[in-house]
Amino acid sequence: MTERILAERTGKVAVLTVDAPERRNSLTLALSAQLAEAVADAERDTGVHAVIVTGTPPAFCAGADLTALGEATEDGLRAVYAGFLAVARCTLPTIAAVGGAAVGAGLNLALAADVRLAGPRAKFIPRFLELGVHPGGGMTWMLQRAIGVQRARAMALFGQSLDAPEAERAGLTMRTVDGTHEELLAAALELAAPATEAPRDLVLATKRSMRLTLPLTDHADAVDTELEPQLESLASPEFGRRLSAMLAAISSRK
Repeated sequence: MTERILAERTGKVAVLTVDAPERRNSLTLALSAQLAEAVADAERDTGVHAVIVTGTPPAFCAGADLTALGEATEDGLRAVYAGFLAVARCTLPTIAAVGGAAVGAGLNLALAADVRLAGPRAKFIPRFLELGVHPGGGMTWMLQRAIGVQRARAMALFGQSLDAPEAERAGLTMRTVDGTHEELLAAALELAAPATEAPRDLVLATKRSMRLTLPLTDHADAVDTELEPQLESLASPEFGRRLSAMLAAISSRK
């Protein structure tokens, strides 16, 4: 079976699937490079407003290919990281649809997304301790920001895993979608729908502002960060069109 990153368009959403089920979607250097390129393609495509990342069932992503990992130098490790870091750095909104095990680098791939939805068989497994290898790719940083210090340390230092209900309770996932992989993808597409209906430049600007305001400690700095893009959106023809339509709808109900 050909191993690939399957890139499909559903409306204005790019669905990127790690499609290597015989190796449980573990990331080879080639697959990681393909994933990075697929993310870049989505960013370049002005018709794409959001990205969903998933894996061919039954796994989400079983981590980095162990052969590549065992032979890796610094450059090799950075090549392994390339795929999930492209998701982490993506300028578009991203959703991870996690239908099965997300292990090691696969956990990083899930963490890299803005929002995670889980299927009932999802499991989030660090596995670094078990392999005798230090976490990499920013896992410790992403995990602590996603679920807090204590629970993240339980995973990183004591090898604790989270199943779908535990991940939802911990805030690692937004919710669990009971059903098939197709139903999980449908839920991800439904979640993405408002971003597809909004102006693309507004979606990009909003994500950019959320990144800029996250480390701030002063509310006033956040107000200043948002002011310029908000003024730009208020001056846009699209806002004028939508405002006119909304006012006309209100008027017609009177």
